[in-house]
Amino acid sequence: MSVADWLWRYPSALMAWRNLGRNKTRTALAALGIIIGVISIASLGMAGAALQQQATSNLGSIGGDVTVGAGEDSDIEGVTRSQVETLQNIVRDAAVVPQKTNSTTLSARNGEEARVSVTGVTRADALYNLTTGEAPDRLVSGALISNSTAETLGLEIGDPVEYGGQIYRVQGFIESSGGFGGGGGSLVLPMSALSDQEYYDTVTITAGSSEVANDIASRVDEYFNTEEEEVLSVNTFGSLDSLTTFLNTLNYALLGIGGISLVVASVAILNVMLMSTVERRGEIGVLRAVGIRRGEVLRMILTEAALMGVVGGLIGTIGSLVVGLVMFQLLTGNAMAVLNWSSSQYLLFGFAFAVVASVLSGLYPAWKAANDRPVDALRS
Repeated sequence: MSVADWLWRYPSALMAWRNLGRNKTRTALAALGIIIGVISIASLGMAGAALQQQATSNLGSIGGDVTVGAGEDSDIEGVTRSQVETLQNIVRDAAVVPQKTNSTTLSARNGEEARVSVTGVTRADALYNLTTGEAPDRLVSGALISNSTAETLGLEIGDPVEYGGQIYRVQGFIESSGGFGGGGGSLVLPMSALSDQEYYDTVTITAGSSEVANDIASRVDEYFNTEEEEVLSVNTFGSLDSLTTFLNTLNYALLGIGGISLVVASVAILNVMLMSTVERRGEIGVLRAVGIRRGEVLRMILTEAALMGVVGGLIGTIGSLVVGLVMFQLLTGNAMAVLNWSSSQYLLFGFAFAVVASVLSGLYPAWKAANDRPVDALRS
């Protein structure tokens, strides 16, 4: 059934469609307000979903890690070997990976330079994911370097890098973190490369899940620290509740900002409906005089508002989808992720909001037109 056939079967809808076409400029401007409102609320909602997805992707992997370092009341700047051994005795259900850290500047034959953080570690496989090569469970020679730094310096597998007067061959490229992760350069070397440092800067315990991480953190904190003295600083990101709460709050704020646009559009629709009913007061009076009931007049005006909301909502939804594809491509690198329910729901929400807001805006003009006495309307 075509739109025209459907309209002919419902006279009030046909009249509403014709009435909207009487003043195309005014109708188009009101619909434009709806389109902008839908794009605002849907796009901002999808932006929040994209940010949440990217943050979860980049930070979710550290939710099961416990980081141990020197506490405020420690006599030394770092973690001692004996403390690491104690940690290994306390923690039997996770990998305990001590690390020594530094920084340096790497130079390439092409003249490029890159500032990188240097980490001395043995259990490289417990901490790093590689895009090329394989992280060894015992790093005793060679080096791992972040993929972004390798691209900057033009390095390939087997190429040499120098640190502390020693040459190390690149064995693999570390997956570079983007978005919230920052993406700074990293160089991972055997622990012997930083042998001049007496203490470990940090110890990472890879628990694997937030529940296990919280339990391990409690055990370690209870063993080393008291209420009066903090020998070791024990930190866990847990389930990232604070981050999730913040992102949810941000999402609600973005939706609120977008909702303001639709409220403004609703006021424009109210104005259009009122102007339309005032201009057609005599016409409506004639309809009432020849037997058209109040309910039919009410339906006609409400249908005008609903049609305006549907048309504007559909166009706004299509525009929002295009904006969403671009945002997800820029923020997550996967444009099609916009089709996931967590983000696409805002398209439906924006469309529904547009239709509901339009109908609500048409209630008063419809009621006013339906309850106007035919005699008064004809006299005007």
